[in-house]
Amino acid sequence: MEKKELIYYKLDEIDEKILTILQDNARTSLKDIAAEVFMSPTAVGARIDKMLEEGVLEGFTTRINPEAMGHYIKAFINLQVEPEQKAEFYPFIDSVLNVVECNCVTGDFSMLIEVRFPTTAELDSFIGELQKFGKTKTQIVFSTCVKHRCKYWREPYTVHKQE
Repeated sequence: MEKKELIYYKLDEIDEKILTILQDNARTSLKDIAAEVFMSPTAVGARIDKMLEEGVLEGFTTRINPEAMGHYIKAFINLQVEPEQKAEFYPFIDSVLNVVECNCVTGDFSMLIEVRFPTTAELDSFIGELQKFGKTKTQIVFSTCVKHRCKYWREPYTVHKQE
């Protein structure tokens, strides 16, 4: 996977509004976005192209409901991979389509892997394969109270006080 050096891209209010609209519905037409930001569709398209070029937008995608496709089991697997195993591990984990995401992390384990499987038996089989790389610790998700999101946030995090 090629890594592109990201340089901070300063968004103005119009860029922020365009991002908000696209995050709500990436299929919104340039004409409709233009009406919302009081610009021409050509100017909106140029701004979107610039954000794509600068890496602010990585593309446009379709979200699939895994459960509707029969993948009811969502789990997070911690895996301890030794540095000398990474050359073998990375191609392996990339080839497993049930892997939603794999992250190198700090702590007692070196990898955090999110997976989806139709059954716990298939999850168990996969974990068995993973254990050739090292120790695992698995958590199966019962429910998700905040679904995956990557909304643009403008304001810094503030602590919420409980009353």
